[in-house]
Amino acid sequence: MIAEHHDDAPLVLLANFASSVSVSLKASEAVRRWSAQAPRKIWLARPGDVLVTPVPLSGEFLRYAGLLLGLPDDAVDIVVVPELPGEGMPKAVRHHGLGETILRLASRHPRTRLLPINLDGASVALAAELGIGVFPFAAGRPAAGALNAVERLNTKTGFREVAEARGIRMPEGRVCRGADLPAAAARMLGRFGRVVIKPDRSSGGHGMRFLSRRDAAVPAERDSTGLWVVEQHVPCTKEVSVQCVVEAAGPRVVFSGEMLTHGGAFTGYRSPLRDVAADTITELEQWGLALGAHLADCGYAGPYGVDALLDTDGTLYATESNVRRTATTTPQAMITRLSHAAGRPNPAWLMARRTSRHPHTFSQAVRRLHTTQLAYDPTRGEGIVLYAGSTGAPARPSTDWRYAVIGHNHRRIEELQSEIAMALNLEGS
Repeated sequence: MIAEHHDDAPLVLLANFASSVSVSLKASEAVRRWSAQAPRKIWLARPGDVLVTPVPLSGEFLRYAGLLLGLPDDAVDIVVVPELPGEGMPKAVRHHGLGETILRLASRHPRTRLLPINLDGASVALAAELGIGVFPFAAGRPAAGALNAVERLNTKTGFREVAEARGIRMPEGRVCRGADLPAAAARMLGRFGRVVIKPDRSSGGHGMRFLSRRDAAVPAERDSTGLWVVEQHVPCTKEVSVQCVVEAAGPRVVFSGEMLTHGGAFTGYRSPLRDVAADTITELEQWGLALGAHLADCGYAGPYGVDALLDTDGTLYATESNVRRTATTTPQAMITRLSHAAGRPNPAWLMARRTSRHPHTFSQAVRRLHTTQLAYDPTRGEGIVLYAGSTGAPARPSTDWRYAVIGHNHRRIEELQSEIAMALNLEGS
């Protein structure tokens, strides 16, 4: 587990999904879609914390999470900062005049610190304005080298440079400006037959395209100066990742698993890795530690991950790094927290996003899990958690469900996955 609290000092959990670290803030639809996931950050909270979120959390979801975590009512203060299109969350805090509210809440404890979901210069500046440190940096704020490393290693080109220097295998690729994308794609298609085109800075598969020689020519990008990567397409059997953390003692592997994707977009995760050779897992973890050594040299502290593909011939290829809290970080922290409380550490788990054929309110879905005995049961240390919840009040029926499956082994995970598909009438079941 990545420890979000090292002591009893409270945290201001800044759910700054609107950050230029992960994607261009001009990609407003992507930013809004990711920001809608902010309610799940409640799983990181302890009594006395403050959650700063771009969307409200429904009362029913807060009660649901509180019961599972053992959080008393009103143990965590929620500050809603409405989105400011094209801008990061710290600027939205100032625009809406909410800085004083956050300062008042943070000032209740002398050692309160800010934990940004995306570490960037804007969040560090906000912490300075509030007069609090940035977690988990011992000096209270990250050095310039750490911020530069985060900025660079959340790009495809930045990771390619470090991967080459650290001996991390990657698919062959070409970096180009948007104006040169048609020519670069044509040359790579001529060599490999199939390619993947990626924006230099993106996450969750945003902007990724798969092309073959049969497809029409790639047009030049409207932003002619933006960077793109054209990579050899690797036919793969699995998409995997290793998630690590840089601590005072150095980098450490936290967990690894298989990414579930559709069309390059992230849809879920299964951990631990199964049906993968032990030496392949070792190589993946070594790559994670090698990147962590570089980050530590830059003064960085906190979570990061390396994504990779397993070729049909068994060769592992790294594809990108994410130096931030990713889609798996919070669910894994939640699962570890619940499992340790139940006295059943190190479970198998799966997180997924699926669509139900008919809409349910959040409360209806929770009741359905309880009546079918699928809801997470701490006495058994297994079951289903609807970790993303619902936003706003009153709650509206939804067909979009994000859930975690916790079990003793992968076979039990598959059984529970089949049962929730039937219980909520999920598509594909």
